[in-house]
This record gives sequence, C-alpha cells and structure tokens, in this order.
Amino acid sequence: MSRVKPPRAWQRMLSGRRLDLLDPSPLDVEITDIAHGLARVARWNGQTAGDHAFSVAQHCLVVEEIFRRCHGETPEHLLVALLHDAPEYVIGDMISPFKSVVGGDYKSVELRLEEAVHRRFGLPPHTSRELKDRIKKADRIAAYFEATKLAGFSATEARKFFGEPRGITGDMLPMSPWPSLEAQRRFLTRFEELEAARHAAAGAKP
Repeated sequence: MSRVKPPRAWQRMLSGRRLDLLDPSPLDVEITDIAHGLARVARWNGQTAGDHAFSVAQHCLVVEEIFRRCHGETPEHLLVALLHDAPEYVIGDMISPFKSVVGGDYKSVELRLEEAVHRRFGLPPHTSRELKDRIKKADRIAAYFEATKLAGFSATEARKFFGEPRGITGDMLPMSPWPSLEAQRRFLTRFEELEAARHAAAGAKP
C-alpha cells in the first residue's frame, strides 16, 4: 500500500534558511529575508499609481513613522511597529476583501510567523492588546493616505473605511512609491537604527 507523501510546508529563503511555514523556528528567521520579501510584496494587490508598486516594506516604515510621531514610544515598541506586517514576507499581503472570503485559517499561520519573528529579535512573542491597538491606529492612518494618494479612493470613501486621520498629514510621510531595492535598503537601515537604540537603552538601565 503506497503512502501519500505529505506536502512540502517549508520555503527556502535567499539566506539559505528553510522556514517551516506550519512550525516556524526563530532560528530560521533573518532580517535580510524579511526586508527582501516585504520590499517585493505590493500593497493593494498592486493597484496603486506610480512607476513602482507601493511595497509592504515602505508601508511598514510609514506606519512606524506615524506611530513615532503620535506616541513618541520606546525603541522596542517602534521595532514592533516596524515589524507589524513581517509575516507577509512569507504569506504576502492578503487584501481585506479576500480575507473575508477565505475565512480565518490563514490567521493561525500568520500568528505563528509573528511569534517566530518576535522571538528571533528578542521581542515579547505576543504583543499586548493595548500596543496592538495603538499600532493599528497608525496602520489605519497609513491606509487612509495610501488609499487617497495612491489607490484612487476619494477622501469621503477613505474616511468610511479607515476613519479620519488626526494629527498627521500626507505631506509628513514618504508616500511616493520607492523601487524595491530602495524600500529594502531603507527598511534594513531603520531596523538597524532601532536595534542600536534598543541596545543603548538597555545599557543605560541601572
């Protein structure tokens, strides 16, 4: 009797790591893979104006900047904001209408990837609800400006879906889509800045 071979559940990354999608290990998570992947994943299914797709890497940088402007925040919290969509380097950016069609099964995969990413970089594996809510607020502000400046939404329509942005204007943010290599470089640079700030803050504690 022949045995059915189980489907492959890992992905080989450019770093050489093999990431198990169902049981991801922090040891197989590399920031270079995250930056490379996110810089090549398009927001809005690629339906944005400009010569380049508006990447998830650029979106993450915008969200982190909004979060910092609105709340100040510690380097650790800013790093959580920067990495808030990190699982999408593996699973892609699934738009909200499609999420409602496929149901919530993808969410368990996303949460396991998020936990592995957080453990890899010394962050709490599970983000507190209060911090998640504050990052989500910044995420919605970013989505409002992406919608109105890049995705063809009117301001009225965008407010209906994402709310009214307060304290932030579009000219404060880098909304012109970058080439993928530029998005990748800037994401890595900001990650390194926040890591250095985290280590400096830890060293300053008595």
